[in-house]
Amino acid sequence: MSFAEIVNKVNSIAWGPWMLILLVGTGIYLTSRVGFLQLRKFGYAMKNTIGKIFKKQTAGAGEVTPFQAMSTALAATVGTGNIAGVTGAIVVGGPGAVFWMWLSAFFGMVTKYAEVVLAIRYRERNEKGDWVGGPMYYIKNGLGKNWKWLGIIFSVLACLAAFGIGNMTQINTIATSINTAVNSYGVDTSAAVNLFGQEFLVFNLIIGVVIAAIVGMVLLGGIKRIGAVAEKLVPFMAVVYILASLAVVFCNLDAVGPIFVSIFKGAFNPSAVMGGFTGTTIMMAIQKGVGRGVFSNEAGLGSAPMAHAASSETNPVKQGMYGIFEVFVDTVIICTLTALVLLCGIHNGMEVNWGVGGGVELISASISMVFGQKLGSTIVALGIVLFALSTVLSWALYGSRCFEFLFGSKLLPAYQIVFVVVCVIGASMELEVVWNIADTLNGFMAIPNLIALIGLSGVVTKLTKDHFAQEKMLKK
Repeated sequence: MSFAEIVNKVNSIAWGPWMLILLVGTGIYLTSRVGFLQLRKFGYAMKNTIGKIFKKQTAGAGEVTPFQAMSTALAATVGTGNIAGVTGAIVVGGPGAVFWMWLSAFFGMVTKYAEVVLAIRYRERNEKGDWVGGPMYYIKNGLGKNWKWLGIIFSVLACLAAFGIGNMTQINTIATSINTAVNSYGVDTSAAVNLFGQEFLVFNLIIGVVIAAIVGMVLLGGIKRIGAVAEKLVPFMAVVYILASLAVVFCNLDAVGPIFVSIFKGAFNPSAVMGGFTGTTIMMAIQKGVGRGVFSNEAGLGSAPMAHAASSETNPVKQGMYGIFEVFVDTVIICTLTALVLLCGIHNGMEVNWGVGGGVELISASISMVFGQKLGSTIVALGIVLFALSTVLSWALYGSRCFEFLFGSKLLPAYQIVFVVVCVIGASMELEVVWNIADTLNGFMAIPNLIALIGLSGVVTKLTKDHFAQEKMLKK
């Protein structure tokens, strides 16, 4: 068995049915404990998150505003998976995969809420005076020091995952999408250079160097600069992509009704809405939909609470509302729009090789039906670049926080230098095996985190009840 085959085998375990059951099952358990908070208090969550977007927020030394913390976390979750990942899930699992993606997001809202609540409750100050937190800290400070080994396992996995899912794969996707857009204007980017016995595209190397420089400059500024960049980048990139997607949907309003029918019908009978293709089962539709939802919004993986821990907000429940909002924006809005754009293209006769998979090129083709090939590919490239770059910046923080937990602050610059250098490598290499390794590490990260979430669910429940009891008293 080759190394690639071994990686694929392990990856099928990391993101197999049992892992997805564990992730969604934790969400269902937490949802029951807080009384379906995402439904009961959805209006409250929106009012205290997006409702405060234009209100001035302040943060002291070593912390960021609540909105900046959420933007940093959202920057990591809104990535290439929202475009290429959703497309692949639909082509393999059918339109019904979208239904299961929504279902996983519904329970994922509470999973992410619980992660953020615990991040604020059990965070601590590091040697520089910055707030630090996340699974490794709520394991150590919540479950107790006898469980610190579990936090160490999480940190090791996240440190390594940051180089794959949060660096090389993202930057490689940026380089590929820019290449596609530039080529659509007739520009040749095939010039290559031989380095260390291997050929690298010069164009991709330049992209890698530029991104490495950007990441390096942002990292040097610490959490406050990362938060400031994310605060501006995330709303801009979301608005650009949402508007472009809505334009496609509005130009195909007659297709929207049939598309939703295919989503709900395909959830339980995939082959009926896949052009006669019979290779997709209900289980495959569920696995692709749930897997893509979890992979996209990262609920349960333990990454986002590391960003939220730096918030100036002292109330765990109030910051937790940003976790609900985060999953809603990432999956219910952005992933759904990607699905609608793709399905509009299919409705208009775009050929799809059902069951085989697909990526950015299909979304580009769908958008190009409305905007034309040049502008369409440019819009998709811009979306990919912004989504992926923001993911790299956030995962640079996550990797740094985990490395710091393991080895302290003194060796941290060495980790960050390596992270920046890897940006150049990622832009220039074929990364199929790296993608699978990154997927695997990302999946296994969830296990220590889910153990902690279940173990500390009583704390989340108590903090939630106390908060809303106090809110009720204040209204009297």
